Amino acid sequence: MFATFFLILPDFLLMALGLVLVRFRFLLPDFFHGAEKLVYYVLFPALLFSSMAKSELSLQQISTLGLGTALVILAGVAMTYVARPLLHPDALQHASVAQCGYRFNSYLAFSIAGALGGTAGLSAMAVIAVVAVPLGNIAAVSGLAQGGKSGNVVLLLLKNPLIIGTLSGLGWNLLGLPLPAALDVTLSRLGSSALALGLICVGASFSVHALQGAQRLVSWMIAVKLLFCPVVALVLNAVMPLNPLEQQMLLLFATLPTASTTYVLAVRMGGDGRLVALTMSLCTLFAAVTMPLWLMIRYA
Repeated sequence: MFATFFLILPDFLLMALGLVLVRFRFLLPDFFHGAEKLVYYVLFPALLFSSMAKSELSLQQISTLGLGTALVILAGVAMTYVARPLLHPDALQHASVAQCGYRFNSYLAFSIAGALGGTAGLSAMAVIAVVAVPLGNIAAVSGLAQGGKSGNVVLLLLKNPLIIGTLSGLGWNLLGLPLPAALDVTLSRLGSSALALGLICVGASFSVHALQGAQRLVSWMIAVKLLFCPVVALVLNAVMPLNPLEQQMLLLFATLPTASTTYVLAVRMGGDGRLVALTMSLCTLFAAVTMPLWLMIRYA
């Protein structure tokens, strides 16, 4: 449990830094508006392109582990929409935080996958990411476009920089094109900046007042991500032809807290960024407890 906590701790420290910077007026809010735009249009697309272009893909794993991944995400998406008739939330708030119920923290995914499964674990998680990143982004952009009534959904999907970065990187990979060394290093550095600056922006926007009137909605999305999705993964592990390592990686994927890009995406598409930042922070905090408990399940 403590090992997982210390893997998540740097995310909290970066968010805390953002909160301190804005509370003590070391940086003005206008700085973070520009930073969010930089992260959304440049840094995160570079990170997604790089990770997709360099992933080691296996057609056999894509047909089994990839299918399991898609089913976990689709189950999560379905459960986030169940909140509408049950909780009757504000449409924009629901569209903003629904993505917290099925998107995942890719940085933690690869950190923990390497610790648990070594090179084989990283390869399996790369297959999961190839399916999860575009599918999660498509679902999130579609939901925000409909909830915020911000235009044609298909056009927004085609123009979304996160989806463009993911699919172009995947295409590069499938074509078997090498990444030139200089480009590889540049993209890696941009990606590292994306993770750090994105989390600092989340902290800068943190406000407990955003929770007012949305407590049940936020609780629902956190429960979907940290409790429901792992149960779905366990069921899939029992019925799908996955080897023990793939079962462990699918369960790991399902237990991860939500992605840091949820906040940036919500802000750039006119959603409730403060509520998303709070939901993402709470989800990450609770994951420090729930993840070790789920991962105690071993596959022989």
